[in-house]
Amino acid sequence: MSGKREDYISWDEYFMGVAKLSGMRSKDPNTQVGACIVSQDNKILSMGYNGFPKGCSDDEFPWDREGDSVNSKYFYSTHSELNAILNYRGGSLEGAKLYVSLFPCNECAKAIIQAGIKTIVYDCDKYDGTPSVIASKRMLDAAGVRYYKYNRTGRRIELEL
Repeated sequence: MSGKREDYISWDEYFMGVAKLSGMRSKDPNTQVGACIVSQDNKILSMGYNGFPKGCSDDEFPWDREGDSVNSKYFYSTHSELNAILNYRGGSLEGAKLYVSLFPCNECAKAIIQAGIKTIVYDCDKYDGTPSVIASKRMLDAAGVRYYKYNRTGRRIELEL
């Protein structure tokens, strides 16, 4: 009799991997962010990535970061966290956990709090100290939403598709 496999990936590796894979669907030329929402019993509830809303062609709307506001991506793109929340069709997200490749901005923090998500696991916090992230952390702290940095394991996973 042989024992079970010991080199399987952890829940955190699995869900952060799903979030990062989701981010690879983004057509944003600069930043690809993915999110994965998980139930308390480790079931994937929803996923999202940053991009334009349904019906808004990514060939017709701007991807630029510079220039006047109306001709930059910022007025049009939806962040991965909000897309994951809006993609969910199953009812309440109360008590869920969000895995995301980039720490949520203040706008996404509002949606996370209102959706009832209680834990955020993030990979990168490159905008730490910016007004958006300062406001985000202030609201998350006030609302009792726990957040912590994903502990990278260094494991490499290769998929042939």
